[in-house]
Amino acid sequence: MAVQMAPSILSADFARLADEAAAVAAVADWLHVDVMDSHFVPNLTIGLPVVESLLKHVSLPLDCHLMISEPDRWAPGYAEAGARAGLAINPATPVEPCEDLLPEVDMLLLMTVEPGFGGQSFLDLVLPKLRRARAMVQRHGASVWLQVDGGVSEETIERCADAGADVFVAGSAVYGADDPAAAVQALRRQAERATEQSGWPG
Repeated sequence: MAVQMAPSILSADFARLADEAAAVAAVADWLHVDVMDSHFVPNLTIGLPVVESLLKHVSLPLDCHLMISEPDRWAPGYAEAGARAGLAINPATPVEPCEDLLPEVDMLLLMTVEPGFGGQSFLDLVLPKLRRARAMVQRHGASVWLQVDGGVSEETIERCADAGADVFVAGSAVYGADDPAAAVQALRRQAERATEQSGWPG
């Protein structure tokens, strides 16, 4: 499993998004964009016009997490730039019913906080579900990324990697740091070390 780092611009300065993206461009793999509509979750962030603008100024692939009502209506606009499919699961949602969908998705996202707001505390109760999800992926021989999002920091990233995650969304831990790029590099090193020791097949 190759570690992928996806800094979340939810914790960035929205007035300087292109600059904030550039600050991590050389060290990150993706840029995570939380799209919230204040209906599906109780927060309003950014929408398609901002994503389209970011695409013009950002070299990293955008990882758009759509927390919106009527995704069938709005998702095609986000996918037009060329997209892979992901499925996000809230902390209280069991992962097992999603097993049959693994051949249809490229990524399975396990939320490690309740979706809607950045800066929340990591929910350890998701770790056993993460292990079960990794076992499901291995059992199917699927090439599915297993992403965690919420409360990922230097205190939690190794536990996530040990449980089977290989894509890590970090917002406050990156954009709350004095040097966002250095924060991404440090988190990557931690995740890689824990992944090597985890025993999960690469």
